[in-house]
This record gives sequence, C-alpha cells and structure tokens, in this order.
Amino acid sequence: MGARLGSGGEDDLAETHEINVTPFIDVVLVLLIIFMVAAPLATVDVPVDLPASTATPTPRPDKPLFLSIQADKSLSLGENRIAMEGLTAALDAASGGDKTARVFLRADKSVDYGALTEVMNGLRAAGYLKVGLVGLETAPAP
Repeated sequence: MGARLGSGGEDDLAETHEINVTPFIDVVLVLLIIFMVAAPLATVDVPVDLPASTATPTPRPDKPLFLSIQADKSLSLGENRIAMEGLTAALDAASGGDKTARVFLRADKSVDYGALTEVMNGLRAAGYLKVGLVGLETAPAP
C-alpha cells in the first residue's frame, strides 16, 4: 500500500489500492528451498537401540496362546515344540480353529529381526492377525 505525498494544495492523501506480492513470493520460495533440503535429511536411516516399555500391562486372557522363539530359532506353542511347517495346524488345534484368537509372540533377545518377521508372516498366512508382542516390564524412570 502506498500513499502519494504531493505538494499539491489538497489536504487529504490519495490511496493506491495495489498489493505488492514480491516479498510474499520471496518468502514462499525461501521456505520451499528449506523444506526441499530438510525433507531428505528427515529420512536418514539411523541405528536405534529401542528402550523397554513402561506401559501398564493388559489383563491376561483365560487361556493365552504363547508362541515362543528360542535363541536357536526353534518354535514352541505353549510348552510343545513345533516346526515352522506345522505352525498352522498347531495353532488351529490349540485355538479350536478360532482365527480371531490373540497369539502372544515371545522371542529371545538374541533372535534377529528377520526370524521374527518370518514367524509373523507365518502367522498372517495361517490367518491369525491378532498378534501381541511380549516383553519384560521395567519400572518407569523417575
């Protein structure tokens, strides 16, 4: 917005009704450049050591289905050892064919992420989509 200061004999100032958009465009272009540079930096792959959870545990069901992965990557359903190929049959027998039953997956700390994902894919292929991961409780930090 601008006003003309003239040396004419008029007492009032005449207003111009034009908006100068050049500063607005400059600010938008600077922000665009900042976001273009910052966006790839936000997706950098960083090794992460995940902490233990301090969340309150959910109530335990009457007859839970615990699927355990030992350090040697062998599977156990409850107390019985099973093979990966017999996972579907063992789960169907333990749950009575109820595909909506929650399966609690326990894995040894030394089991790698690939083996855990393979077992979870086996659960999904068997039709068991409700999977709970079991961990140790820790006291919350003060």
